[in-house]
Amino acid sequence: MKHPIAINDKISSGRIIKIAPFKKEVRVTRPHKHHSYFEIIFLSKGGGFHSIDSNKYEITTPIVFFVRKEQVHYWELDTEPEGYVLIIKKKFVELSLDREIKTLLYKLSKTEILHLKEIDTITILFDLLVKESLAEITTSNPVVEGLLKALLAKLLLEDNSSIIKNNSEVDSYHLFRELLSQEGRLKNSVSYYATQLNTSPQNLNAVCRRAANLSAAEVLSEFIISEAKRLLIYTDKTISEIGFLLSFSDSSHFVKYFKRFTGITPKIFRTEQ
Repeated sequence: MKHPIAINDKISSGRIIKIAPFKKEVRVTRPHKHHSYFEIIFLSKGGGFHSIDSNKYEITTPIVFFVRKEQVHYWELDTEPEGYVLIIKKKFVELSLDREIKTLLYKLSKTEILHLKEIDTITILFDLLVKESLAEITTSNPVVEGLLKALLAKLLLEDNSSIIKNNSEVDSYHLFRELLSQEGRLKNSVSYYATQLNTSPQNLNAVCRRAANLSAAEVLSEFIISEAKRLLIYTDKTISEIGFLLSFSDSSHFVKYFKRFTGITPKIFRTEQ
């Protein structure tokens, strides 16, 4: 019998950002998620595997992982790790005096893994962030924001896949993704989310096209399929129960939807894991 997906929060409720060395004693962890923050993990040394949702990545350092709050992940390390963990709460972004930080974060949040070529500058920036954030940060901090912006920009230079045109598109696109990532049942309806955002389905679709080169329906399906995979891998829920949780009125509709986007049925996907 599978355990419920654990929620691990590695930051106090009042703190809005935390940077710390990666714990050297970490080897194997249970599948878990962090429902209140975005996590960036930089490893300069170490080996093994890191699983994020249904993707299992071999760790070949130097490497950076990006874990969004709705994602499930776990470690299977076979050598001593060395690196840093950066935890960023939504409130930090909201309080930040530099709006460019939000833009950089949402560009980087579109990927899960980044292989690095040069780490000297990145290591220095992480080290400085650790020193500057020793005291608990609960409000805007220009020094930390400046260092974080430099770090995010440096990481983005290593990532050629992230393109979002401007801040207004970032805001609208982010609000849509933020709604989709909230705890609770996903609804398989672009119109529903457009209403929540006080816009039309056509306008939401246009925003997604400009921001991510995807339709609003494609963004929504990405979240639905990702959540379906999590539930199939990490829980014992039946396919009918999973379909119901994802707002499908009958399991056959859910099975067809899942197969359309993955090429296989939920049952086959589960048996292959």
